[in-house]
Amino acid sequence: MQRITTHPKLGRVLSLAVATILVLIPFHALFTTWIGSNSGNLDLLRIWKEILTVALIPAAVLLAYRSAHIRRWLLTSWTVRLIGLYVVLNLVLGAWALIHKQVNSEALIYALLINLRFVGFFIICAVIASSDSFLKQYWPKILLIPAMVVIIFGLSQQFLLPYDFLRHFGYGAHTIPAYQTVDANLDYRRIQSTLRGANPLGAYLILILPAMAIVLSRWRVLRIGGLIAGAITLFYSYSRSAYIGTGLAFGALAGWLPKNSLWPRRKALIVALGVVVAVVGLYSLRYNQTTQDTLLHTSNNSTSSLSSNEARVVAIKSGANDVLNQPFGRGPGTAGPASFRNDHPARIAENYYLQIGQEVGVLGILIFLGINFLIARRLWFQRSTSLSKILLASLVGLTFVNLLSHAWTDDTLAYLWWGLAGIALSTGILEVKNKQNDRKTH
Repeated sequence: MQRITTHPKLGRVLSLAVATILVLIPFHALFTTWIGSNSGNLDLLRIWKEILTVALIPAAVLLAYRSAHIRRWLLTSWTVRLIGLYVVLNLVLGAWALIHKQVNSEALIYALLINLRFVGFFIICAVIASSDSFLKQYWPKILLIPAMVVIIFGLSQQFLLPYDFLRHFGYGAHTIPAYQTVDANLDYRRIQSTLRGANPLGAYLILILPAMAIVLSRWRVLRIGGLIAGAITLFYSYSRSAYIGTGLAFGALAGWLPKNSLWPRRKALIVALGVVVAVVGLYSLRYNQTTQDTLLHTSNNSTSSLSSNEARVVAIKSGANDVLNQPFGRGPGTAGPASFRNDHPARIAENYYLQIGQEVGVLGILIFLGINFLIARRLWFQRSTSLSKILLASLVGLTFVNLLSHAWTDDTLAYLWWGLAGIALSTGILEVKNKQNDRKTH
């Protein structure tokens, strides 16, 4: 590994701050709900990581000011340019929406936080990781040690703890539900572990399971045990989009692993094929009661007035109509989770890309997709490295999940994936430095 010597003391302090966010973020929902329900400052507690992220900006700017290669990357990278354009678009349309009373100040501030925090964190992590090797060296432990705690707690929820155990931590009607079920059927309770829900947990595992498969390849027992425990947790989340997303992620890994890999391509193909066979087989059992209840959500015994399938279809159609009728968007805070804080009725499209269109229009969708494409392209060029391979594979699965939910609005997933992406792509900043050094020597 190349030794990074640019401002080692400042870089190390900032690296530790980033590591703190990444380690604590999987437990964010549990601890903020617990403390906030007792102190009454839940909203303030929930933005601890945004406050810390903002506090990192001046120091990151200082690193960029003192480092020619970081400045050059910030000025020449099309990823950074598109992120800047995306930020400006959100701010301009947010101001317009506020002036025209399409959104109130609370919903607007909340929307700007959840829309922009992860792209900002991505740039901060890239700058910091280019100045200090700590995050590049220790990202496997930063990612997987908390993940193991999340999985163990999730399995405890399923097999050991009372179904409403989380009510002791302030979960309830006014915070986060203490438990979730499939179509209001208490016989099929969904694991949510320390995350804010079962679907966010499933999306989180799309990142974690491929990471276990790659990072733990030298420790066979630990890898197999971790994958089995993670798969059981994923199953009892009953997140169908996460099932498919995980299959897509492992399918992508199967095509990218070299023939001499410690985890052979054949095994990856078997895993991916097994997921496909399971999905097809379960669909063929659509008249089976258990299958109807847990996976297809079509049971006649459900006590819910509207099945999750019907609700999702209605929401997606409504979101698509909004984008078609208002292609320039209605402004941040008028759709997605932030719209619950607005004075107008909430708009939940059950599709993150449609949410972007509802808020910042078709242009916003195109810019965000461009950011995703450029990051994916860079990860593809670096796919020989473990972190890039994991992030690229999980992006395949998470892109699908975001077609059926608002996964990128989840604190844990947004900070983890985009933060790690910044760490992985910091290699591009160092390449700029190396090219500058080469020119000086010739």
